[in-house]
Amino acid sequence: MRILLVDDHTLFREGLASLLQAQPDISFVGMTGSFQEAVEIASREHPDIVLTDFVLQDGTGLDVGRRILKLYPETRVVFLTVFDEDEKLFAALRIGAKGYLLKNVSVTNLLGYLRGVYRGEAALTPAMTSRVLTRFTKLSRPALPPVSRRIKGLTAREIEVLREVCVGATNREIADRLCISERTVKNHMSNIFAKLDLKNRRAAAHQARSLGWFDDS
Repeated sequence: MRILLVDDHTLFREGLASLLQAQPDISFVGMTGSFQEAVEIASREHPDIVLTDFVLQDGTGLDVGRRILKLYPETRVVFLTVFDEDEKLFAALRIGAKGYLLKNVSVTNLLGYLRGVYRGEAALTPAMTSRVLTRFTKLSRPALPPVSRRIKGLTAREIEVLREVCVGATNREIADRLCISERTVKNHMSNIFAKLDLKNRRAAAHQARSLGWFDDS
């Protein structure tokens, strides 16, 4: 299998390149930290797999994926990044990426995932696969009940977060249930406090319960 590596960190890029070049079943066709150079190399070398980071010198891995898949739809794009964020994971999958891996993956697992992608499989850890399935399950559910019209100042996602707060969920539990990061949960909580003019989650839960906002959930 022919692999092109796209990563803007020189030390990491060169170390991974040496690892890939040592594999007898891998033909390493090039490496770069640039979106434009990645497209040029792909046009010249026609790799089977493009292994890309999310942030590059002159663009993003999403730019790389979109352009290369538009030119060569048969190419498999796999993200290898430090960003364990649902927003980036699902953005990568939406453009047609075949995998999304974190840079703390073991060498053995990384090589296994790449070989799997070459065979037509997806490169997702069990935890990420679970997050993807959870997201699609939520997308298939009916819209929020009329409570969304009664709490006009909050977004649909803020209402979801507040609903979880009312049943005593922690930020980590909310993040897991809604397939978002814990930092995103904290941002939503700050917005909820500001919009409802409240100081803490206990007050938010009390107000929601006392006004019966989720009684029909």
